[in-house]
Amino acid sequence: MLTQLGMDVPLIQAPMAGVSTPALAAAVCNAGALGSIGVGATDANGAAKMMADLKGQTDRAFNVNVFAHAAPVPDPARENAWLDFLAPHFAKFGATPPKSLRVVYKSILEDDDMVRLLLAERPAVVSFHFGLPSQDVILVLKQAGITLFATATSPAEAQQIERAGIDAIIAQGIEAGGHRGMFDPTLPDDGLGTFALVRLLVRQCKTPVIAAGGIMDGAGIAAALKLGAMAAQLGTAFISCPESAADDAYRAALMGDGAYHTRLTSLISGRPARALSNRFTALEDEAEGQSLPDYPIAYDAGKALHAAAKAKGEFGFGAQWAGQGAPLSRAMPAAELVKTLMAEMKQAGVSPL
Repeated sequence: MLTQLGMDVPLIQAPMAGVSTPALAAAVCNAGALGSIGVGATDANGAAKMMADLKGQTDRAFNVNVFAHAAPVPDPARENAWLDFLAPHFAKFGATPPKSLRVVYKSILEDDDMVRLLLAERPAVVSFHFGLPSQDVILVLKQAGITLFATATSPAEAQQIERAGIDAIIAQGIEAGGHRGMFDPTLPDDGLGTFALVRLLVRQCKTPVIAAGGIMDGAGIAAALKLGAMAAQLGTAFISCPESAADDAYRAALMGDGAYHTRLTSLISGRPARALSNRFTALEDEAEGQSLPDYPIAYDAGKALHAAAKAKGEFGFGAQWAGQGAPLSRAMPAAELVKTLMAEMKQAGVSPL
């Protein structure tokens, strides 16, 4: 499959909505790996612009990631209670919370414009996070010649992905930065590590498996391949690249002591996500027992608080997503990082494709 996509190395750069850019994805593609852009945080028009920008910088295959979360259920009582909880923190920066919260991200489950765009643009790969679209959408995308990936955090989710006819399963371990790809965040999460999950899926599924979570160097990629994965997906490793959209505060935090202390939090967006410890994640104890609005409604409040704090020079309320391998981060151009990862793979006894 990877050679069919024109890849020279079994490496996928994670889409990281809000951090990954067309320039980053293009640099990764041109270096022989699979670059990705995340369009879950924009609409079809924004996604079209991102794809056009990416195509202007590379003629190689790339991945477009979309969110497939269940539609949120608005609940004014919960939303107002959450805004009331956050009000004192807004006040510290001379701001007030929004009067109401919006659904800031649209799921592909209810975004026909995004489906039409994907069919028109036909990127080599489309990947799904938080679940799967309808079987009809899966079929039309496959009929258009698009290779499909989907994230699983458990064997049960992987079985759903395999039954749906998806081409590859991204096994996302608990170490991974950013949002957990859980289909239903209200269900118990066993928190399986990347390598345990990869081994389970390799043994239980016929569909190829991609390892994701905590992998930061060529030795980690080699280990994943030796455990049966066909490729490894790295996200946090690319945040420090100059082509990413991470701001200076995010980059500094990633290189600081906080990189050793990532934690899962739902406070920022309403869904579990792993981030660098900062002022937002520090509210966990204070917010214990607080009922959050559904994702992505809660994210509207999180973004507003970050904007208020940032306007006053405080960057500790940002969504500084990062995996547990964050201390291994290296600041270098994306193409150089891919080249370095390939060399490290060879040193670990695994050759590129």
